[in-house]
Amino acid sequence: MAVDLRTRLGHVELPNPIMTASGCAGAGRELAQFMDVSKVGAIVTKSVMLAPRSGRPTPRMAETPSGMLNSIGLQGPGIDAFLQRDLPWLLSRGARAVVSIAGGTVGEYAELAGRLSDAAGVTAIEVNISCPNVEHRGQVFACDAGDAAAVIEAVRSQARYDLPVFAKLSPDVTDIVAIAKACVSAGADGLSMINTLLGMVIDTDTMRPQLAGLTGGLSGPAIRPIAVRCIWQVHEALPGVPIVGMGGVRTGLDALELILAGAAMVSVGTAIFHDPAACARILRELEEELTARGVERLTDVVGLAHQPRAALTGRLANASVRSRRI
Repeated sequence: MAVDLRTRLGHVELPNPIMTASGCAGAGRELAQFMDVSKVGAIVTKSVMLAPRSGRPTPRMAETPSGMLNSIGLQGPGIDAFLQRDLPWLLSRGARAVVSIAGGTVGEYAELAGRLSDAAGVTAIEVNISCPNVEHRGQVFACDAGDAAAVIEAVRSQARYDLPVFAKLSPDVTDIVAIAKACVSAGADGLSMINTLLGMVIDTDTMRPQLAGLTGGLSGPAIRPIAVRCIWQVHEALPGVPIVGMGGVRTGLDALELILAGAAMVSVGTAIFHDPAACARILRELEEELTARGVERLTDVVGLAHQPRAALTGRLANASVRSRRI
């Protein structure tokens, strides 16, 4: 029996929970030769800004144990080129487009939300608040509850009422639950977590920082336990809020772990760099893992690890019976 993999991105239904992670596949065009981009839940674009940006100087990537550091910066063509070229391409392929946006001021985020609301075919907006607030001494929006809420409130005020808005949270905070609550109170329909962690590598031959930008975002399997912890904490505090989980997902089992912690959807990022078809493969593996456990609907296991052990044992026993009948 096939598993019902449908899930919801806010009020929008997706055929399955697997998506790309922002920044790891451009606007999806690079993946088209390796997989059908319409078969995954959604393509999450690289963060789009108002104006074109060239990104940071090279070198801007470094391998780390079980992961990588990137200091790419918000390189991109800007919103005009995105709307003229990238979004139409995604729609022509039948893909669902979740557009990530980034800005240096609250006003920039609001303007981007308005531009996307006027465009047909946008499935949802993911708000990348891990950007420096140029109006607040360069403090990252995601690291302050008030600044994060201000961005989400501005985006929600300009976004079309039927366009889900998800806030992407940084793990580089003392209390991620407080930031999550502030974003939801400001109007976020859901939360994406986690973004990369700030890290640094020093080249022991040159005895200098390896990245031109000094620091970069750490991603890959090394951060998955942190992602699980963050998702667990936020789902525990806000059980009714949809979560897109991400952070070091390489296999269907990895995706299942985030789902059990409370994620209704899972984004795949770093794995795409060495396996461009990773999203399609992980989707197959997730379905196999759910089938092996007798799970009929994906939604039945979202946050399941939060249940008391006795109740969980009973549900697993019932699932085992269904599995044998199949």
